[in-house]
Amino acid sequence: MKVILREDVYNLGKSGELVVVKEGYARNYLLPRNLAMLASSANVHQLEHEKKVIELRQAKLKGGAQEQAKKLEGVKITVKRKVGDQDKLFGSVTALDIAEALAAAGHKLDRRLIHLPEPIKAIGAFPVEIRLHQEVTAKLTVNVEGEAQA
Repeated sequence: MKVILREDVYNLGKSGELVVVKEGYARNYLLPRNLAMLASSANVHQLEHEKKVIELRQAKLKGGAQEQAKKLEGVKITVKRKVGDQDKLFGSVTALDIAEALAAAGHKLDRRLIHLPEPIKAIGAFPVEIRLHQEVTAKLTVNVEGEAQA
């Protein structure tokens, strides 16, 4: 029996694939759980149309992300933090701090797009990666400066 998968099914296939399975497996497992639908000609045409729409949407999003990456590439941001002895920061610089500094510089960005493996806890210049799309990233420099303790 031919079915079109609606969701990824382990050891069977990914969402949107046309697969051949035994009738019992389809009737008793896949169809009742809405993991698949019968591969009628109407459903196959609908699937092809949905794939085209998704591809167009992804291409549009990728184009917008590439434009934003060009604007962000090479941007340098300065964040000031209080420091103690031996130039150690009180606290750390997180993705939220970087997003706020970017917003102040005129680049509105969601903090979840900023990829920091771990918060910045030292003074200096650090490269930061911004993941705008699955295939598009931008790199900018965050300069952490110390403020004298009051």
